[in-house]
Amino acid sequence: MNIRLKIWRQEHEGDAGKMVDYSLNDISSDMSFLEMLDTLNEQLIQKNERTIEFDHDCREGICGQCGVMINGRPHGPLTNTTTCQLHMRTFKDNELIVIEPFRATAFPVKCDLKVDRSAFDRIIQAGGFISVNTGQAPEANDIPIGSPVAESAFDAAACIGCGACVAVCKNASAALFTSAKISHLVLLPQGKIEAAARVKNMVEQMDNEGFGHCSNTEACEVACPQAISVLHIARMNYEYNKLQVLKK
Repeated sequence: MNIRLKIWRQEHEGDAGKMVDYSLNDISSDMSFLEMLDTLNEQLIQKNERTIEFDHDCREGICGQCGVMINGRPHGPLTNTTTCQLHMRTFKDNELIVIEPFRATAFPVKCDLKVDRSAFDRIIQAGGFISVNTGQAPEANDIPIGSPVAESAFDAAACIGCGACVAVCKNASAALFTSAKISHLVLLPQGKIEAAARVKNMVEQMDNEGFGHCSNTEACEVACPQAISVLHIARMNYEYNKLQVLKK
């Protein structure tokens, strides 16, 4: 298949950047989206041109590094699918594909399709952990956890931190990401001890990073490759509001 590409090129953070047109011929429909970009980069190398930079790591839909905007949608047209798991058979022959980085004030573009998502790391550092005594692993049966609670915690912990929720939100809110990180700990007994400090610190750090406020459009849940539920945002708000009540 033949494809036409319009890709955002930006050499460094201070560069204005622009969209550049490319074309590829005889691309296999079985190629992954990232393999297609690899092929384009091979051609650019042969022409002594600067290659297109993009983030990736596992290429298995686990690490969350590969996210880009494809035709205006985070990760592309398929639901619950990361960019690296998207295949070219999803597109039509001679289709124009527009590829851009995730756009948000808190996600500055570093180069081409690469963005700085360290704001997520700082939110986790603010409280996404539990304090436990180190040493021998505790006996699993010391703290029984029912299956419904464990499953809910696992569902929240499935967030891979790709940033699609931020990219699709009209306010560039990180509420879904932050709430997922808060939920999977507050649901478990080990995380309840620091629950109040955690929600306060993580929500405040989220605001300090420049993310916008959630306006409940639920676009984040639709764009999330792990289908993280917006109900976690409700839980985060409940925990935060409970903290305000306790202060009074």
